[in-house]
Amino acid sequence: MDGIGGDGATVAAPLANWRNDFSKQFQYYLDRSTPHTVHRWLGTLALASIYVLRVYYVQGFYIVSYGLGIYILNLLIGFLSPKIDPEIEALDGASLPTKDSDEFKPFIRRLPEFKFWYAITKAFVVAFVMTFFSVFDVPVFWPILLCYWIVLFVLTMKRQILHMIKYKYIPFSIGKQTYARKKFPGSSGSPRD
Repeated sequence: MDGIGGDGATVAAPLANWRNDFSKQFQYYLDRSTPHTVHRWLGTLALASIYVLRVYYVQGFYIVSYGLGIYILNLLIGFLSPKIDPEIEALDGASLPTKDSDEFKPFIRRLPEFKFWYAITKAFVVAFVMTFFSVFDVPVFWPILLCYWIVLFVLTMKRQILHMIKYKYIPFSIGKQTYARKKFPGSSGSPRD
């Protein structure tokens, strides 16, 4: 009875150690890439270009591309949406500020930029790997899928933009906000009067 499970444990231990070491190294490089936003997105753009070229040269896998497009659209909506939906919050009595006298509440995304980038990058990697398996090359008439995706994108973005207008939030910050200097009576406007 001593030999039962003994061989399986000796084989599984190095595999578990390797997986643990790989996971730590992968997390280390992910953490190191966090402040390099532009470089991360350029890498993802390069990966997306490779995927598009692969689909173009193979002339197939349109259903995979359609699924990838729907997934990216879903991620984009999460990236553009506030963490706390003002429609639901308005029912509770609290809402985003709509007047200058209201309390300032910063815009916090439902899906942070890093997670947005990571999910899109993983999606392109998975879609690229799927192009090497013919089982995913379902024959479809791609112009219909493209038209349907464009209509879906326009309708979804229209709804999202109307939501932004209604609740007066902008999901992007463009630099640091500057304020006009307050002038005191009797001062010439220089800061050291």
